[in-house]
Amino acid sequence: MRVLVDNAEDKVRCAGLRPTRQRLALAGLLFAQGDRHLSAEDLHDEAQAAGVPVSLATVYNTLHQFTDAGLLRSVAVEGSKAYFDTNTSDHHHFFIEDENRLVDIDTADGPLSILNLPEPPEGMEVVNVDIVVRVRTRKV
Repeated sequence: MRVLVDNAEDKVRCAGLRPTRQRLALAGLLFAQGDRHLSAEDLHDEAQAAGVPVSLATVYNTLHQFTDAGLLRSVAVEGSKAYFDTNTSDHHHFFIEDENRLVDIDTADGPLSILNLPEPPEGMEVVNVDIVVRVRTRKV
């Protein structure tokens, strides 16, 4: 069951994390604008613009703590490049290469289906399948 909370402190506390000043400031920036996708660098830039004194390393650590606590979903796009999604529901993404931007795939017509998914190794189970469809502006 997902607990709905109204503010950053409740969200952080309900996730079992200690509500430090930096966590609260970053949570406030992350969750104030609804569902969205950001990189650590994007959040660091927002924090700097908002006058939140936080290092990039702290932003990375906090994003990973939020992900481990279930507040965010990490979406790997290219090698070590990850985006953090405030929508933790099971869904898939388009990566717009021209803009380095991640957007949700609309599944209003029904969920995507994956055919011929291989059996996991012995003793393992499939937990989730993330689909990232890379797109770019068509060249004329």
